[in-house]
Amino acid sequence: MSTLKLSIIIPCLNEAKNIVATLSRLQSLRARGHEVILSDGGSRDKTVELARALVDHCIDSATGRAAQMNAGAITASGDILCFLHADTLAPENIDKIILNALSSSTKIKTPQWGFFCIQLSGAAWPFRIIERLINIRSCTTHIATGDQGIFIQKALFNQLSGFADIPLMEDIELTKRLKKIAQPVCIKHNRLITSSRRWEKHGIIRTVILMWKLRLAYFLGTNESMLSKAYVTHEKKH
Repeated sequence: MSTLKLSIIIPCLNEAKNIVATLSRLQSLRARGHEVILSDGGSRDKTVELARALVDHCIDSATGRAAQMNAGAITASGDILCFLHADTLAPENIDKIILNALSSSTKIKTPQWGFFCIQLSGAAWPFRIIERLINIRSCTTHIATGDQGIFIQKALFNQLSGFADIPLMEDIELTKRLKKIAQPVCIKHNRLITSSRRWEKHGIIRTVILMWKLRLAYFLGTNESMLSKAYVTHEKKH
């Protein structure tokens, strides 16, 4: 497993404030022969300008996280794909963590995919509760969200035709399909630091309630376009 190549794919849109910090954590990974791909959805700030020297490939894509990640996967030459948010800080040895997790898991017969537990960047105590609940939920249900650094063997990703072309919940939709094929590896002790800016901007309680509502509506069969409209409306109001 140690000889396998990892491709980190980062979808982004107007992330100039965060992208350098995110990519800086990945430079030692590049030095070890792995690759970083930035899939930009039409940024109008300096995201691409700042990122270009810090990635192996900087590609233009149609706007939309699913489309951007699929475009990155087409470009990727790695055996393992890892999808990372542009405001998420990864351990500098994320490649070793992922490859070791896939090769050394004794609980899973054929490890093919997985995700990380997270730590939210905010210092306020409610964030410790939120991140704990997120981690318990994902490791129990085997359903992960995009900010958890989902990683997957490229062959399996291609077999499933990648992310569904939907405006929201593309991460949950993919992991629902993945869990039917294989149990995931849940990395608990090397956490990603993911931004708490959504909760800080819109309010912790309001954001938690919104995400619960959207997720419940999705599992009850509500159309993804309707969920996306509800999410966008919330973003504009608050």
